[in-house]
Amino acid sequence: MDTPTPPSFHAQGHDPETRSPPLASRPTYEISVENARQLDRLAVEHFGIPSIVLMENAAIALREHALSMLKDARDRSIIIFAGPGNNAGDGFALARHLANHALPPTIVTTHPQSHYAGDAKINLDIITKMNLQIIDAQSFLDQPHPAPGLIIDALFGTGLTRPITGTAAELITLINASKEAGAQVLAVDVPSGLNAQTGNPMGESIVIADRTVTFAALKDGFRAIDAQPSLGEVFVADIGVPTELLKSLAHRLHRPLDHDKQ
Repeated sequence: MDTPTPPSFHAQGHDPETRSPPLASRPTYEISVENARQLDRLAVEHFGIPSIVLMENAAIALREHALSMLKDARDRSIIIFAGPGNNAGDGFALARHLANHALPPTIVTTHPQSHYAGDAKINLDIITKMNLQIIDAQSFLDQPHPAPGLIIDALFGTGLTRPITGTAAELITLINASKEAGAQVLAVDVPSGLNAQTGNPMGESIVIADRTVTFAALKDGFRAIDAQPSLGEVFVADIGVPTELLKSLAHRLHRPLDHDKQ
């Protein structure tokens, strides 16, 4: 029997505006963190999908959710906090799409530009050439900043295995304080500091999101009680991973739409 989907989780393909699924929407799946890594690897190695295409699809989905959240934001200013890995790449690609919608964000990076590689570096190079404002984290923390309308948490993803400390922890404190001051927070794939497998916070530094857009499938830890305060409303974004992979690596969840097909 399929496991029911919690009401705060939204199936793949949902329109951020209407929150109603399209008629051809595929089922929602739940996946372990280990299998999510396999999902990405096999999409690239077996099916031949360039990894930067998956990143681009993720950024397009994030753009739609960001634009939706900005309609209720206190203002239209945006800050993207980017960590050291591919979550940062998603944030860099999202920055390009937002700038193309006349909403250029400020990008705050935890690492120097020379640190980034692969798809993240490609997208960072693009937004650098677009002359978007890119600030290193310590310089950002050294100056007071008003809370923006929207914060994008692209600090850490599902690969995080330890408590967040140092400058990144300071950024999370600032993110949560900005939320208290009226900013909305959109988490990329998983709120930074949350263990996506267990659903437990990893230490004291954890982003409290209003909305989490996770990719391809819900992560196993999202059902945990301790995960709920940081996740906010959860949406699953279709990034183009073949359904065959989801069927083999993930667990299908039941959702109300399934009843309509019976």
